[in-house]
Amino acid sequence: MGMQTSVFYENMVQEAGQKLLEIASYLKTEDLAQIKLAITYATDAHATQTRKSGEPYITHPIAVATELALWRMDVQSLVAALLHDVLEDTGTTKKQLSAVFGEKIADLVDGLSKLDKLEYEDTQAIQAENFRKMVLAMTKDIRVIIVKLSDRLHNMRTLDIMRPDKRRRIAKETLEIYAPIANRLGLNHVYRELQDLSFQNMYPARYATLAKAVKAARNNRRDVVGKILQSFSQQLVACNIEAKIRGREKNLYSIYCKMRDKKLSFSSVLDIFGFRIIVDSVSACYVAIGALHALYKPIPGKFKDYIAIPKSNGYQSLHTTLFGPFGTPIEVQVRTNSMDAVAEDGIASHWMYKSTDDKVDEATIRTHQWLQSVLDMQAQSESAVEFLEHVKVDLFPNEVYVFTPKGKIMVMPQGATPVDFAYAVHTDVGHQCVGARINHKLVPLRTVLRNGDNVEIITSTKSSPNPSWLSFVVTGRARSSIRSYLKNMKEHDAIALGERLLNQALSALLPESLLLSEDLKHAYLEELANKKLSFNDVLYDVGMGRVLPIFVARQLTELAGKHLGSEVKMSPVLVRGNESGGLQMARCCRPIPGDPIVALLIKDQGLMIHRQDCPNILRFPPENHLDANWDSVGSKRYQATIVVKSQDTRGLLASIASSISNCEANIESVETPSGNQAGTEGFIEFEFKIQIVNLVQLNQIVQAIQSIPQVKSVERR
Repeated sequence: MGMQTSVFYENMVQEAGQKLLEIASYLKTEDLAQIKLAITYATDAHATQTRKSGEPYITHPIAVATELALWRMDVQSLVAALLHDVLEDTGTTKKQLSAVFGEKIADLVDGLSKLDKLEYEDTQAIQAENFRKMVLAMTKDIRVIIVKLSDRLHNMRTLDIMRPDKRRRIAKETLEIYAPIANRLGLNHVYRELQDLSFQNMYPARYATLAKAVKAARNNRRDVVGKILQSFSQQLVACNIEAKIRGREKNLYSIYCKMRDKKLSFSSVLDIFGFRIIVDSVSACYVAIGALHALYKPIPGKFKDYIAIPKSNGYQSLHTTLFGPFGTPIEVQVRTNSMDAVAEDGIASHWMYKSTDDKVDEATIRTHQWLQSVLDMQAQSESAVEFLEHVKVDLFPNEVYVFTPKGKIMVMPQGATPVDFAYAVHTDVGHQCVGARINHKLVPLRTVLRNGDNVEIITSTKSSPNPSWLSFVVTGRARSSIRSYLKNMKEHDAIALGERLLNQALSALLPESLLLSEDLKHAYLEELANKKLSFNDVLYDVGMGRVLPIFVARQLTELAGKHLGSEVKMSPVLVRGNESGGLQMARCCRPIPGDPIVALLIKDQGLMIHRQDCPNILRFPPENHLDANWDSVGSKRYQATIVVKSQDTRGLLASIASSISNCEANIESVETPSGNQAGTEGFIEFEFKIQIVNLVQLNQIVQAIQSIPQVKSVERR
């Protein structure tokens, strides 16, 4: 039995290899010889390995290469597909592969190989790091992702051997990442099949029910489809238009999404059939659509011209929906042959059709633009997990088309805002964005863009990104740019604060000439014996509260040859009125200039300033407490809360507000916390949140309010 199985599998591998060579016969003789060599090399490398189905493992790489041959990819792609698991699973090195097949193919295979799992702690991090490695390889050579999509397609076709939980996990990843990437690259047939295979493995019962319903509908509507095809053909012939007409059926996943999102029953989804009209020229596309509109009435608002304004992946077609016979809506796409090539094969059409038609190469141009934005996101992402999140966000299937003031078309994802638009123009435009005009009218930055909007961004060199933008931007580029800027600003603030704290700690211990001198910094880093660390890293840790400044000061002073007593204490921290992110005012007690204060060094937050009588400072050990004084205070305003208890009389609120205003303070809000809280009929309590400059101004306000006859008490909360 074992001998028969062995012979059966040998024949299977031989037949699969022969089929690949037959389909790849479009290649040169020397290219086919290299494919034969790769089949032999991969067969030997995977000789002892089998798939979960029991088949020899080599059947998988051959199937992946065969799919690529159907897409008419070049010889290097096919060879890389045959070898794509050799580095990862067989112990073969990249150097060995390069010696036999050349450096280019070795680079392709390396880009497809996963990283060593021992380097990372959790599954999410492994997935993210592998994805980042593949994407970076893809930005150097787009064929990496095309081979990967063929690999994923074959794995999805043979997924039924896996455990149900693993099938669901792989299907979910395919639906979230690989299907949208196929769509981005314009590989439409791959996109649709990956969607349906994912749907089948995630929800097998729903898939089976819907497949059965579509099959029944196909039989029931055969006469209707036949009638439409015949009427289309007669109308186009009558208008002297040469065309190929194809009926097409929506894929199951898109029907399922429509039912789910619009809460429809299957019987309510009438447009499961569509038609594709393929003509010879762009002008014939418009003539054909006019002829069809004369035959069946178009549904208003359903005409879309993707020839004049192509989709971001290079897709071009005219779309319309017609009122067909018996009230059936008919979806129609009209395009040229070259547009059809791009629509079905996207970036792969670059290799498939060596045409002089610029439209075929449209997919290549737009793909490279997308890859550049992916590279920008990679540079700005703090971790692989964050990068994966940004790329997922950026894989939007739905788009809006807007115009710059100069009339240039910009393709944006659905839900995009002026801030997304600003970052799409340039990172600096995004950073300096302060306002926007849509169709010449000023609008809030969170306004959602619509098709045809004319968008103008107002910038200022003094502006910087606002953290609140992260709550409404939708593009990965905008999100990663904002996060990167805020992270760098936080780092800059923390380093500056760390240097300030360390200088204050050292000022009583070392002469000024030695304070953080380059020689002292160098000596300290040598003492730490960490070659990857810079002194800015030390200052950052001090500024973020991870290391106490007095601890670093002691080590530096010892290195400088001084001896410290046990009572060394750093000089007080001087708090200015214009502090940035490295130093924060506590919200619990809201200190204002003039209050006695203490500074707490809190890990990963930096310095937090509290009033000296704030009970929360007792939660931190004494070594985290630093003396602090107010330095020169500018015009910055601070929030303070005052509670006023008074007799409830007409015009009282106006009198209190006038007293606050006369002291040049701003009222932020006013509330009556619990109605008649003063405890006696005819009394009322107000809580005012006010913006003031310092304690002197607050005292003036308290005195002014107390001078109102009806007021019984004024307290700062």
